[in-house]
Amino acid sequence: MTDAGLRHGRASLGLSFGVQGVAFALLVTRIPAIQDQYGISDGLLPVFLAAVPILAGVGSVATEKVVARVRPSVVLRWAQPLVLLALLGVGAGREMWHVAVALGVFGLAVGALDASMNMLGVSLQRAYARSIMTGFHAAYSLGGIAGASLAWAGARWELSLLASYLPVVAVLLPVALIGSRWYTEGKGAEGKRPDGTEAGAGRAGGALSFKLLLPLCLIMTFAYIGDSTVSNWSAKYLQDVLGSSEQLATVPYNVYMVTTLLGRAVGDLGVRRFGAVAVVRGGSLLAAGGFAVVAVAPGAWVGMLGFTMLGFGLCVIVPQTFAAAGRMFPGNSDAAVARLNIFNYVGFLVGSPLVGALGDAWSYRGAMLVPMVLVLATLVYARAFGPEPARYGGGHERPRTADVG
Repeated sequence: MTDAGLRHGRASLGLSFGVQGVAFALLVTRIPAIQDQYGISDGLLPVFLAAVPILAGVGSVATEKVVARVRPSVVLRWAQPLVLLALLGVGAGREMWHVAVALGVFGLAVGALDASMNMLGVSLQRAYARSIMTGFHAAYSLGGIAGASLAWAGARWELSLLASYLPVVAVLLPVALIGSRWYTEGKGAEGKRPDGTEAGAGRAGGALSFKLLLPLCLIMTFAYIGDSTVSNWSAKYLQDVLGSSEQLATVPYNVYMVTTLLGRAVGDLGVRRFGAVAVVRGGSLLAAGGFAVVAVAPGAWVGMLGFTMLGFGLCVIVPQTFAAAGRMFPGNSDAAVARLNIFNYVGFLVGSPLVGALGDAWSYRGAMLVPMVLVLATLVYARAFGPEPARYGGGHERPRTADVG
């Protein structure tokens, strides 16, 4: 693989992450509008919110099987258009079953998309031999900012969901298809990955062990419980608990995405300088502090401060968890990423209903303390992000800490 090919592959994958950030933000920041359009009750809303990550987990499991036969780039090339079309379907429907079908397709496609995107990212990071994974997730955050801003404009001008979604899909769908021409998996000249193995092939130290992967699975779950709390409940929290307007209620997710972008923009530099373990520990402490601030906030603007801290804290954990799985199983990274990605959706599945149930039964302020404690639990497993010499057997040199992301 030439340097130019790697650069093109990196840019096209970054574009894919950005497009997904736009699509996801447009969905989650307009949850109140979706609820109103379809007449979804507060009691039924958690069911819809839970269905998406469940189906996404199914999509991720299926992707692990599919990439044994076709390249992850092929999966990504077709999953992303499906996500965009499903988003359009959410905006275009009128009956309850319309939104159920659209969200079902969205969930399945997102599972395939997330798994294949991160497979390609891990492969490219190995080819670069330095931390670049956080940069891909920074592109996702940039897309999230754009999507949340578009959602704010839609709420401000009282646009229908269809009027908000149609122009975005009309632009992003061809852009994503064109960009997919340059996807690459970071393989060497012989069609093999830099460690000398074929995609998905096992080798010494590469056989997939769930026991070894479990700490990363727990960390992924905790991180996405925190992330889902922001994405699914921040708008309602600001509006119902802190007394903000509907327009202002769309801002916390935007603030969160801005801070994740800034944190991820420098995250790879931090990993190269201090190592992934130190960066993840610092992020966990900052995120826990953010949840504490949100829980005690007297008003909307202090709540914004808490969401700002959350963005800076959580932003590095997810990309570094995928990168750590790639280091742990260098000869079987596609399967490791696909299985780890399932716990992304476990976090969403647990996080949204958990916060909603605690909010209804107790208080939404108290509910914010639960993700705070879970994010702090990441500190117990932080060593899983360190380089493991035993995982780099077969005569391979142990990578320098500065080159691992």
